[in-house]
Amino acid sequence: MDTIHKIGRRKTAVARVYVSEGKGNIVVNKKDYKDYFTTPHLQYKIMQALVLTDNAEAFDIKINVFGGGITGQAEAIRLAISRVLVELNPDNRTILKPEGLLTRDPRMVERKKFGQKKARKKFQFSKR
Repeated sequence: MDTIHKIGRRKTAVARVYVSEGKGNIVVNKKDYKDYFTTPHLQYKIMQALVLTDNAEAFDIKINVFGGGITGQAEAIRLAISRVLVELNPDNRTILKPEGLLTRDPRMVERKKFGQKKARKKFQFSKR
């Protein structure tokens, strides 16, 4: 198996994931993923697809991620890893699809409207 490359996106975060056979090392932006994502919740999000498919120790994963915040980055990585696992073994699709791990979350920040403070703040109401 050579290296498989997939892209995952969430909000404005973009993650490029390179997966090859190995011992389970995960490197994000040249740091260990536990150093990059310090909270256990975000570490769980990254490992979620690997744990569900019992591949946590089967692959070495190198990740380049930019844009967005750390939560968006973690979810972008999760999507990219899920896509790789489906390409490696199409049977993984039946495991990952019901969990929602193969769906790109389309929600984005709504743009600010001119003349208003925020995107959804209404104009000042005046009876006259």
